Amino acid sequence: MPQSDPDSVARETLRLIGPDPQNWVPDRDGVDHNVVVVGGGQSGSAFAFALPRAGIGKVSVIDAAADRTRAGVWLTSARMHKLRTPKTLPGPELGLPGLGFQAWYEARYGAAAFDAIDRIQRLDWAAYLDWYRKVTGVTVRYGTRLIGVEPAADHLRLHLERDGSATVETTRKLVLATGFAGSGGAYVPQALQGLPKRFYAHTSEKIDFKALRGVSVAVIGGAASAFDAAAVALEAGARDVRLFARRESLAALPVIRIRGYPGAYDNYGALPDAVRWQQAIRFRQAGSTPPPDAILRAVSFPNFHLHLGAPLISTRLKGVRPVVETPQGEFAFDFAIAGTGYSVDLGAQAELRDVADEILLWRDRLTPPDHARDETLSAYPYLGAGHEYLEKIPGRAPHLKDIHVFNPAAFVSFGLPVGDVPSFKRDIPAIVARISRDLFLADLTAHEARINGAIAEDFAPELYAPAVWRPPQHVAAE
Repeated sequence: MPQSDPDSVARETLRLIGPDPQNWVPDRDGVDHNVVVVGGGQSGSAFAFALPRAGIGKVSVIDAAADRTRAGVWLTSARMHKLRTPKTLPGPELGLPGLGFQAWYEARYGAAAFDAIDRIQRLDWAAYLDWYRKVTGVTVRYGTRLIGVEPAADHLRLHLERDGSATVETTRKLVLATGFAGSGGAYVPQALQGLPKRFYAHTSEKIDFKALRGVSVAVIGGAASAFDAAAVALEAGARDVRLFARRESLAALPVIRIRGYPGAYDNYGALPDAVRWQQAIRFRQAGSTPPPDAILRAVSFPNFHLHLGAPLISTRLKGVRPVVETPQGEFAFDFAIAGTGYSVDLGAQAELRDVADEILLWRDRLTPPDHARDETLSAYPYLGAGHEYLEKIPGRAPHLKDIHVFNPAAFVSFGLPVGDVPSFKRDIPAIVARISRDLFLADLTAHEARINGAIAEDFAPELYAPAVWRPPQHVAAE
């Protein structure tokens, strides 16, 4: 049974913390925004709440999606029944329990109901995020796409596209809360790209699963998104589904989960480069393991076939049907789904194309020994402590420090799939603090004048005048 109205719980939380501090950032001529956040999903919404709480006004959030139902992944490309993360993991509430998922869920369904769930249902999470935006007053400008960034004196010029029209706006800081697809796009194996596009899709795309009824489907990849896609295809009535994974086993290698190890979690960005690189290599070798319920969802169908140790060698058309070649032989199919993750290629992002060559990458900072080389990881940006891009050549692109990265491109630098819920508690406050510091120091003269200026009296001296002690007056002898 519901215990209370979730809106009232949120309102009481917001009442107790008081209104947002007054915007302390001085206006600058020709600058429209102090901060623009790109991405209106869970990450962008959290920034839209956190920045004004730090007294930073003139914050704008944009998203290329047409409306709130298409922003983020939860109502679009995500196909799992439940989130992968623990239900108690801190999220966009940023330390305020009354704005968290548990408070929202218990207010609607009761504490016993929350205790009974093992993980959060995907659709419940989407509903919670919608509620979070409403109660915190987050506004997102949907249908607005960032297509280019260029420096302009002491700020950034953003080239935007809205309803087919190009516009330019200016900002002092930019936060890229663009999710998994925000650093280079979906990765499709080269072997699959040799087929006509009508024969394959990536899991990030809109897929007409109903059209797969009665056909043979090949799924490429061994992580959670691949198993989710396989299960949806089977549930839609596919004749059979074969999942081809490179790994020999689905069991992950033993790696330390740093979010459960506060010392490593809180201080990961301060680790030496060689240590962070070693951990990135270990995580990459371990792979992303699907949770048991995702595996069970697929293997419960007798027409599901799992091929381990079966990387793609090639694909070709044999008559009117594609054929995939693997070390286990050739297999014909009608449609393939690539659950193969995302690439990091900054130059492939339209908004970064003009600045990508100036961004410091891990390959520019570290030359690992031969056994630890990895071309994929070497293409990740080497980020500063506030998740900001750094210059490849000092002095050539100082504006890069004003672009902050809150997406998985921060993985090698910070050791988590940044932009997902596990990174919220540590990284959003750190980025907000860096933005605050940079904006404050950039206007230090104005702030010094304010700090050293006259302080208005709260009361007149008459308030305490009667109690002021004065030495007794001595009367001269006559």
